Amino acid sequence: MTKRVDPTAFPIEFDPREQRMRGRAVHNNAMFDVPFISHIAGNLWVGGCQQGLNLPLDIVHVVSLYPWERYKTHDAVQSESYNYLYDAGVPEKRLLKAIVDRAKFCVLDAPTLVHCQAGLNRSNLVATLVIQDLFAYSAAGAIELLREKRSPAVLCNDRFVEYLLSP
Repeated sequence: MTKRVDPTAFPIEFDPREQRMRGRAVHNNAMFDVPFISHIAGNLWVGGCQQGLNLPLDIVHVVSLYPWERYKTHDAVQSESYNYLYDAGVPEKRLLKAIVDRAKFCVLDAPTLVHCQAGLNRSNLVATLVIQDLFAYSAAGAIELLREKRSPAVLCNDRFVEYLLSP
C-alpha cells in the first residue's frame, strides 16, 4: 500500500503566546484560562508547557521547573535548564537560589522563558524573586505584576505566597 501525501499541505505553527490552556488549579480551586506563555517584563517570559509545543523563535533561554514535558526548541536556543520542582512545599533554599540565579543570568542576557506545568505557581515563585532582584519590585508588587500580566490565578498556592511575603 502506498502512503498518500497531500501535495497541497503546508506546515502550521502554533504560537504559544496565542494558544491557550484552561483548567482548574489544585490550589484554591482557581480557574484559569491563559496563553501557554506570557511576557512579563524585559526579557522575562513565564508560562506552562505541553510536550512538543514549538518554542517561539525569539526565546533563547529556557528555565524549566517541569521537565516532564518539554518544548520543541530551535537552533537559536542558547541554554536549557531542567529542574524537578513540585507544586507542594517551597523548595529547599539553596536549590531555589540556584534556579533563581540561573534565571536572572538568562534574563539579563536575552529573552528567557521560565515555565512549569501551567505557568501558575512554580514558575511564578521563581519569577517573583527574579523581578524583585532585576526590576526592583517588592514581593507584593511582583506578585501583582505577574497576576496582571498572566492571570489572577497566579500563585494560587498559598504556601508560595506566604514564603514570598515573609520577612
